[in-house]
Amino acid sequence: MQEHRLVLASASPRRKDLLEQVGLDFEVIPSEVEEVLSKDMDVALAVQKLAYDKGLWVRDRLSSDALVIAADTVVVLEHDVMGKPRDRDEAFAMLSSLQGKTHEVITGLVVMSKERHLIEHEATRVTMRELTDQEIWNYVDSGEPMDKAGSYAVQGLGAVIIANIEGCYFNVVGLPLARLAIMLKDFGFRIL
Repeated sequence: MQEHRLVLASASPRRKDLLEQVGLDFEVIPSEVEEVLSKDMDVALAVQKLAYDKGLWVRDRLSSDALVIAADTVVVLEHDVMGKPRDRDEAFAMLSSLQGKTHEVITGLVVMSKERHLIEHEATRVTMRELTDQEIWNYVDSGEPMDKAGSYAVQGLGAVIIANIEGCYFNVVGLPLARLAIMLKDFGFRIL
């Protein structure tokens, strides 16, 4: 039996599903931090900082101690950082630029208590197959790309457009579970 209360500082249904998949008992308290990446720092450091800011926002509103998990995920193609698309046209543009190429998915991950925090990141290389304009529009019209970094969901219909993944699959979904397990263990919380 774990003694720590776990809090996920995210409204992402995918992150919630991943924590449930590994059997964790946790509550969800979404952060209200605006998701704006600093352009003055390396992308990995910027997503780590944003994850830290999200976790801190939630941690500072808790009346009791808890382990807060926060994350931020971006897609990077040749130094071009892609978050979530604003509209259908931006989703189409993102997918058009990604198709036929390899990009990186980088997640900043934070676990924090009142006393201390750990900050890390995970990077996964993803290759998208070549797509026709019609295939891209059909995918955009499915609605799936609209709240996803890079405009695709590897765990959904987007699985048919991904040719190869090098690294953590769960990172591409939005939460690198193996890295998270190691970080939680450092706080005395064991998943296994």
